[in-house]
Amino acid sequence: MIYRAALLAASLLGLSACGTAPARMMAERPTLGVRTETTDDLRALPPPQRRLDVAVFAFQDQTGQYRPNNNFAEYSFAVTQGGASILVNALKDAGRSQWFSVLERNRLADLFQERQIIRANRAEHTGPDGRPLAPLAPLRNAGILVTGGIIGYDSNVLTGGAGANFLGIGASTEYRRDNVSVYLRAVSVATGEVLVSVTTDKTIYSVGVNGSLHRYVGFNKLLQIEGGVTTNEPRQLAVRQAIEKAVHAMVLDGAERGYWAFASEAEGQKLIRDYRASRDGEIPAEATAQGSPREQTASAGREQGGT
Repeated sequence: MIYRAALLAASLLGLSACGTAPARMMAERPTLGVRTETTDDLRALPPPQRRLDVAVFAFQDQTGQYRPNNNFAEYSFAVTQGGASILVNALKDAGRSQWFSVLERNRLADLFQERQIIRANRAEHTGPDGRPLAPLAPLRNAGILVTGGIIGYDSNVLTGGAGANFLGIGASTEYRRDNVSVYLRAVSVATGEVLVSVTTDKTIYSVGVNGSLHRYVGFNKLLQIEGGVTTNEPRQLAVRQAIEKAVHAMVLDGAERGYWAFASEAEGQKLIRDYRASRDGEIPAEATAQGSPREQTASAGREQGGT
């Protein structure tokens, strides 16, 4: 009896080891964040004439939607709730950290509490030489407030699939497309004016491929083999790409309106022309050669004014 129990325990341990071995083989080491095309475009921005001090208080999920599920109620949110953290990282990536000095505002209460502790320590203690410690430097203030949010998440925008089966051998594929929308604004702290407002959209694809084989191998014996794989584009990565694209567009839109400028005017004008082409459609070659409508109007005014 004891021998049988020991044999059963050893068998169970063997099965558990076989089950955990594939998991250990598939485990990967942690890596840095995935670099996408939007990340490279954002980092490739030419440097500005001067660095801008910006603050991010919040960048919330304004959709209020839960993750779609056709089988049961899902209580996980459809998109990430860390939009502010992604936005801060995107602002730091702009022009390889040359465009924005991002000031911490998302955890402002924690920052104030820590500064209060420092003030109390400096008031109650002296330095090594016995002299009072210097007062704490003031917080840096921002000239521009960057805000907005994730304002839309549409699931099952497009669904479909196809399949075929011949002599018990078949394959099928299914796909689904979702869409996420992001709005981003740059607001002047001095006047409260909305300087720039841009919107970006990102599609999210899910694709599943399945294969099956049904074949009689005997009078009453049926062989059945099935396999498949499903690929889901990460929602967090899609939101990150949409926010990075919004920051890239905000820089170019603000430069086009004259709120800030590139250090190299030639590089800036080329990027602005490409941005106009993607935003408003293709620009005719003759219009590009003659300049934008705003430039043509200014030129006509100078000619009429005799200057």
